[in-house]
Amino acid sequence: MVTLRYFAAARDAAGTGSETAQGSTVGAVLDGAVARHGAGLADVLRICRVWRNGEPAERSDPVAAGDEVALLPPVSGGQ
Repeated sequence: MVTLRYFAAARDAAGTGSETAQGSTVGAVLDGAVARHGAGLADVLRICRVWRNGEPAERSDPVAAGDEVALLPPVSGGQ
């Protein structure tokens, strides 16, 4: 199993901060998340940066049991 972590707007769209997921690639994990959580997550995913084990990831990157995939939407702040 892969741990899928959601931050900021992605967490709001998924309704959770993390969950376990299955898939052989980052893209398969993300597609499963969209299937579970719907169009709201799909919309947020378009603007997210995706990381696998603390490194930027592409949809084609393989994942293995114990990996972590994180969805990081852009954040604003400052003055």
